[in-house]
Amino acid sequence: MIAPIPKDIPDLPPIPGIAALAPYNVPSTAVVAPVHRPLAAAFRLLAAMTAAAGIAIDLYLGSPAHVLSYFAAQSNLLAAVVLAASARRAWMARRPLPAALTGGTLLYVLITGLVYHLHLANRPGGFSMTGETASLHGWQALANLVLYTVTPVAVVIDWLLLTRPAPLAMRYAATWLVYPLVYLAFCLTRGAMLSPGTTERYLYPFVDADRHGYVGILGNTAILGVAFYALALLVVALDHLRPDPLRHGGRRPENRISSPATGGLK
Repeated sequence: MIAPIPKDIPDLPPIPGIAALAPYNVPSTAVVAPVHRPLAAAFRLLAAMTAAAGIAIDLYLGSPAHVLSYFAAQSNLLAAVVLAASARRAWMARRPLPAALTGGTLLYVLITGLVYHLHLANRPGGFSMTGETASLHGWQALANLVLYTVTPVAVVIDWLLLTRPAPLAMRYAATWLVYPLVYLAFCLTRGAMLSPGTTERYLYPFVDADRHGYVGILGNTAILGVAFYALALLVVALDHLRPDPLRHGGRRPENRISSPATGGLK
């Protein structure tokens, strides 16, 4: 009777006198065939065009330099570029963008949407980046809907349902906050350089030094900083917990080939 062949054959020991070669990585395309994802590409392209259209409306209605000074405009512009680049990679079956970039983009548009809906939208007359003080209507209302609601929702859908988990490293939560801190410094410097009484001297009410003073702004910044950091940690945690939308069961292949002296094909 012939003994059954074992499923896992142990690796041969290294040969004395011959240095063992270290394992080395190979591109995933050498093991797994590239996959074209036209539906993901179409969704991302549509979302990118929508975000760009929202920014274009505000640029037409107001001063381009003034509109582009807002965090909302910058985060939507970043989302449009990242979504367009991700659409191209999905269409051409190329590797996705770095997880730190897509995760940071998600965080910034979430900040934009949450700050608007929880604080800015409740102001008398609403809030706009074009200096509109009357009740928002028409094209201005459409632009606000796109920039503060449609784009954040689209980025969340893309990240949750169409983007493979990295998973993200915990250090990214602190790294992502560098841009909001730099933007805060920009807002304060811009306000200090403009003469008192200038319309929209301070872009957001919680960084208005004339109303709150720099001590009050420091308090507001501390509260927002803690909230933004908690949101960033939530993004990292969800990335570790969410399912892989591209995985159809089974163990994900390890795209690593070990040398014959240290192990077999893995």
